[in-house]
Amino acid sequence: MSKHCITYITTPTEVAERIASTLVEEELAVCVNIIEDIKSVYRWEGKVEIGHESLLMAKSMSDNVEALIEKVRDIHPYEVPEIITTDITTGNQDYLDFLSGKEIVVDDLEELDDFDEESTDSDDELEAEEDKAEVEE
Repeated sequence: MSKHCITYITTPTEVAERIASTLVEEELAVCVNIIEDIKSVYRWEGKVEIGHESLLMAKSMSDNVEALIEKVRDIHPYEVPEIITTDITTGNQDYLDFLSGKEIVVDDLEELDDFDEESTDSDDELEAEEDKAEVEE
């Protein structure tokens, strides 16, 4: 079995953030991505159903999977929640170290600072253009 895994969980959008936060707060997952407004088509109790849901992608250590599944089952509103886990077999080693709880050292903080300043400058320019467009309307 792999050391790291991803657990996919579909959930009603209104509870997605609460479930994701719970998994991270209780250290059952290191990171949970929320993909909103997916459309699910499935058969339930003999009928084809179509629903709008969110998809959670919970990254964790394989040792935590059973506890993660139990926690989701306890707090999820569905009678039979979709909880599917797959092993991570390879990936960015720095990210896998992050999942393992190892301290990550960023080599060039100056480059990150420059990137943040550039992003802020572009955001400010975009906001100024939007403000100008609103005034012209």
